Amino acid sequence: MELANIEKLVEKYENAETSLQEETTLRNYFTGGNVAPHLQEYEYMFNYFAASKDETYTKTIELEPKKSKKRNLKWLSVAASVVLLFSVFIGQQEYKRYQAKKQFEQISKGLMLLSSNLQKGEQALATLHTYEDTVKKILK
Repeated sequence: MELANIEKLVEKYENAETSLQEETTLRNYFTGGNVAPHLQEYEYMFNYFAASKDETYTKTIELEPKKSKKRNLKWLSVAASVVLLFSVFIGQQEYKRYQAKKQFEQISKGLMLLSSNLQKGEQALATLHTYEDTVKKILK
């Protein structure tokens, strides 16, 4: 009866379906010494588990301190902020130049229109002066 129970527990153990209490039963059976010949391979495994459980590593392990990535991220965010401010400043200067050039072109166009209209007016006045001079000569 016990051997059949152990075989069922071994099958459950291989399928990772055993509880801690069942694993303790298996461990006690395989480390006890009276193991059936066809289950001998499991005896070696459970004896290894029992022996390795008590092993400890006595040497100290020197770990290199991790470099803080937060510090790098701080500098990266500062650099990004500086670049952003610089680009906004340069962009604003370029926009002001563009606006000034646009205003200059509009004013120049308006003054050229005014100049051409004044020239037309001068020509009309010159023609009127000619008529006026002619009328004065005739009337005198």
